[in-house]
Amino acid sequence: MTSTADRLVEFDDVLTRYEPVIGLETHVELGTASKMFCGCATTFGAEPNTQTCPVCLGMPGSLPVANAAAVEATIKIGLALGCRIANWSRFARKNYFYPDIPKGFQTSQYDEPLCVAGHLDVEVDGTTHRVEIERVHLEEDTGKNLHVGGATGRIHGADHSLIDFNRAGIPLVEIVTRPVPGAGRLAPEVARAYVTELREIVQALGVSDVRMEQGSLRCDVNISLNPVGDLEWGTRTETKNVNSLRSVERAVRFEMRRQAAVLDGGGRIVQETRHFHEDTGSTSSGRSKEEATDYRYFPEPDLVPLAPDAEWIEKLRAELPELPAARRARLQQEWGISGTEMTWLANAGALGLVEQTVAAGATPGDARKWWLGDLARRANEAGTELGELAITPAQVAELVGLVNAGTINDGLARQVLDGVLAGQGGPAQVVEAQGLAVMGESDELVAAVEAAIAGAPDVIAKVKAGKVQALGALVGAVMKTTRGKADAPTVKRMLEERVLGS
Repeated sequence: MTSTADRLVEFDDVLTRYEPVIGLETHVELGTASKMFCGCATTFGAEPNTQTCPVCLGMPGSLPVANAAAVEATIKIGLALGCRIANWSRFARKNYFYPDIPKGFQTSQYDEPLCVAGHLDVEVDGTTHRVEIERVHLEEDTGKNLHVGGATGRIHGADHSLIDFNRAGIPLVEIVTRPVPGAGRLAPEVARAYVTELREIVQALGVSDVRMEQGSLRCDVNISLNPVGDLEWGTRTETKNVNSLRSVERAVRFEMRRQAAVLDGGGRIVQETRHFHEDTGSTSSGRSKEEATDYRYFPEPDLVPLAPDAEWIEKLRAELPELPAARRARLQQEWGISGTEMTWLANAGALGLVEQTVAAGATPGDARKWWLGDLARRANEAGTELGELAITPAQVAELVGLVNAGTINDGLARQVLDGVLAGQGGPAQVVEAQGLAVMGESDELVAAVEAAIAGAPDVIAKVKAGKVQALGALVGAVMKTTRGKADAPTVKRMLEERVLGS
């Protein structure tokens, strides 16, 4: 049987026949000290089932109390996204029976969410795309299922499953976009840019650490295709719990290619949830997608409605920090760079890293050079995000300082980077441990220069005949002999002195 991967349509071919429509549901675990409806701790990585109580386990007779800090954080997110804050909202019970919900229902918000009708503008390839926000609502997170014995970590093929309820009840904000048509071939990049910008906003607000690798920011990616010119949107799929920015883009791209193959073959797209596979960048079928009616929503009888005071909302609005868009505009002016360069920094996930590197003492130009150059290449080769590399902005600034001081050159700096990324210490430690400092005008360098001259009489003749640029071959020979430790301008000067005279 032909595999799905074998039947993918080339991405450029997809766009000749179909128009993509994307939508994103982003879940943010709030960084509150206690859970949404009880006083249990929310520390990540605690021993399984040690942060639970009768309330978050749904024991009979236990009653929830809403976490005021979580309500405030949700309003801040809504304000930052330009949402209207409801003057009256309430919680609802979302009923479904699955092991990660100990109560048999999730306390969420349904038809009366806390924040509605916002937007977020993102720029991709010089074009601004407005992503409309449908709603920002508050709920509780579920427990975590651990499927044991299978090869994939999923329930299929597992011997048994374990459940950790530590996460159950942690405050969770869900940010739901409206469908986003019109992105065309940029749909994967727009999806990634949106989640990137959203993550930066939440991080700036200080309400979550938004660490995707720990699940405090998770994204469900919706995608559908409709024939070019067709006014009716196609059936969507929802790829669940995508946990990296790069994977958001890959999930959209894969689903566009997969769905096009299905439609080209005369098949139909099934509305379902799908799993994303990090190793292959592919998705696989999960379960049929429920509709709202399947959850039998009804108002939560144990919680009073939320009625934020207008003065309180305005106070929170006034206390909002500088948001990412304003920060970029300020830094662009301070650093004297173009809007395109700023977009490159933002899209590469390097803006904060460059800003911190500058704060640690590097110039903006040097900081951009290393983060967008060698470090970006290493991140791409490793298939990871730039900020996940094992090097800090302070260490990059230290590296820049060593180069500017003449202790190392750019070639040696790349070797130093390898050492830092391998966990061998900071730049100065790696230089000392590996003896990577630039070689001064020592006996060893003098010997290398004279050996290069003695070994290339034809080059010497050309130089003396007026072809001074031929010295470049001798500079290269010396650099090779010294394993890049020599300073090229110094080598060139020494060669000129010996070949051409003072």
